Amino acid sequence: MSQEIALENEQANAQGALLLGTGLAVASMILVPAVAMRMGLSASLTGALRIALMKASSRVASGKNDESGAASSGFSCH
Repeated sequence: MSQEIALENEQANAQGALLLGTGLAVASMILVPAVAMRMGLSASLTGALRIALMKASSRVASGKNDESGAASSGFSCH
């Protein structure tokens, strides 16, 4: 019985992490450029904000905490 509850809690945590990661990804693709354009931020600063949000999204969705500071290699166009 307790194993079933633990499994349900783990699944709920995974779904929450996926939802949060998706929200961060959407924010980085849609909201950050729109707000940056409205505020008159430069393209390089907007890009840096988008990269930071995408890295956070990747960490949340995968459940990893990478403190190396290196760029995430989890995104691919192929």
